Amino acid sequence: MPKTDKSQPVWKLPALEPPETGKKAALLDESSFATLFPKYREKYLREVWPIVTTALEHHSIACMLDLINGSMSVRTTRKTYDPFIILKARDLIKLLARGVPVNQSIKILDDAISCDIIKIGNMVSSNDRFVKRRQRIVGPEGSTLKAIELLTSCYVLVQGNTVAVMGPYKSLGDVRRIVLDCMKNIHPIYRIKELMIRRELAKDPKLAGESWDRFLPKFKKRNLTTAEKSAKKRAVAAAAAGTGVDAEPGAVSEPSAQLKVQKKEKKPYTPFPPAPTPRKVDLQMETGEYWLKRDVRAARKEEEKFKKQVTITAQRKAEKERRFQAPEEAVEDKVEERLRKRKVAQAAVYLGQGDDEERPRKKKRKAA
Repeated sequence: MPKTDKSQPVWKLPALEPPETGKKAALLDESSFATLFPKYREKYLREVWPIVTTALEHHSIACMLDLINGSMSVRTTRKTYDPFIILKARDLIKLLARGVPVNQSIKILDDAISCDIIKIGNMVSSNDRFVKRRQRIVGPEGSTLKAIELLTSCYVLVQGNTVAVMGPYKSLGDVRRIVLDCMKNIHPIYRIKELMIRRELAKDPKLAGESWDRFLPKFKKRNLTTAEKSAKKRAVAAAAAGTGVDAEPGAVSEPSAQLKVQKKEKKPYTPFPPAPTPRKVDLQMETGEYWLKRDVRAARKEEEKFKKQVTITAQRKAEKERRFQAPEEAVEDKVEERLRKRKVAQAAVYLGQGDDEERPRKKKRKAA
């Protein structure tokens, strides 16, 4: 059994080193790939092409920039020893054509990093809806995109009808799922919450062999389909009529279903359209103001404005004076009136119209 270094994992592949001097490379034939780039990328690619050439020469890959036809191409040489590096070079020129900066694109030559081009142009029919959903991936001031990059350790670029992703193999699937769900009208925040919970659960070694479904949030879809909406209306109508018809399984039981359905009164049908609202000019013609001179018209406006101000000032002054008015005081009854009321009450008690508690008790005379 061969000896292995315990400091490194067993599954990690060793780095492929170039062959010794004097030995031929293992490739028997030449492989090449080419891709087109848009016109606006021509100036940038011309400036950074020396950096791309230097990076590919380290892996013995030849590259060419064709400005006439607007294409980039890569091919293997006799010194190429890694058969997979040509696919990495193909991804490099593809990312450069998609608008990824050269400093980020060169990282694709690393074996631990891969890329994925997600096409989102044909997923939504409406152009306005497509723009809104694509903007959700970016978020306000790029906050949603930054959260996705931090949680997945990937580089994400949203441009045009595609989303370019660079990162580890395991994280590319998470980003693809977030992007596709977002274009299907599922907000990225739900997937971001799920990723955050998974990240915390991975830190606990006790949960390594258990299912995480009980910890993950389950979001219910609130938007009802047309069939569910019609079933809900039928259930509401049946509950209001009291017919006892069973609601269909698609119906949702809500407090509003117990309320009576209020039928709207139909307005009488008239074949004539409603009268148009009069314009400002029409109103001026009715009052005769339209044919007045500008000076007279301005003087009338000033007079109306002054009258309105006087009326409002008088109302405010009356409200202020009302605050300082003394409240009405309750006038006390005179002595004769109080005696008369007391006699009437005593007479009512003696006749049985009052309570026994209110009857005056006779004072006992003291024995002499």
